[in-house]
Amino acid sequence: MENERRSAPRARVNLPARWEGVLSRENATVTDISRSGCFVLSGGKVEKKELVWLEIQLPDQDPIHFWAEVVDEASDIGFALRFNSSSEEDEALLATFLESVFQGKLRKAD
Repeated sequence: MENERRSAPRARVNLPARWEGVLSRENATVTDISRSGCFVLSGGKVEKKELVWLEIQLPDQDPIHFWAEVVDEASDIGFALRFNSSSEEDEALLATFLESVFQGKLRKAD
């Protein structure tokens, strides 16, 4: 059984995003997100431990922005990020979004 490295609950999503690293600037889709990180479905080249700038478009809101570290990469598919820093406002918007996603999932399961 694989050890779970994530420290926060994650949500399956389909959010448009853009990112910029040392070697690439790409459009992407965030497919998995938590308060501490996300998975970015995207082409482009990244290296583990690389710092990237990420912009995520939440539904019906302004985009949120994070500096994040690449913690894993899957060639030609995408990469996992751990959020390093953002504004308090962006962190609060992400927390509110995740809360609404988790509540929606609970209501669907009833």
